[in-house]
Amino acid sequence: MKLAGWIAGLIAVCASIPLALAQSGLEPPVGDQYVPRLGDIMNAVQTRHNKLWLAGKAQNWDLARFELRQLRANLAEAAVLYSGIPVSNITTLGTSLQSLGEAIDAKDSKRLASSYGELTNGCNACHGSMSRGFIMIRTPTEQPFGNQVFAPQGKR
Repeated sequence: MKLAGWIAGLIAVCASIPLALAQSGLEPPVGDQYVPRLGDIMNAVQTRHNKLWLAGKAQNWDLARFELRQLRANLAEAAVLYSGIPVSNITTLGTSLQSLGEAIDAKDSKRLASSYGELTNGCNACHGSMSRGFIMIRTPTEQPFGNQVFAPQGKR
């Protein structure tokens, strides 16, 4: 998916949520309804970021693709639920997310590593712009998910 397509898709998702809620008879999340805390969404993003790296490193392209989709969904959720996050902070990650998707589709480990570094830098830049520069992420150096196999089937 091209960057412009991804951004258009994000905008369409964000724009369609109020309409979908109105048509469904549901109210926007307020009061007693559960709204995930931004920190919880960002913890999910960090987990996806980590697992994406581990899957790519193991050349499990299906898992990497899945984690990338989940990571995009988490970022879109954060943008929709927390209006204090400038849309530009989310959309500027589009280039690195696009590059990651292309690297995964091409099964290109070197390109994945480069795109992953760009994504990581983008995340840290976003944190800095939101006065959260003390939250610094990096490429994983160890495997914290001892209960998940990252090697693709047939290579275990």
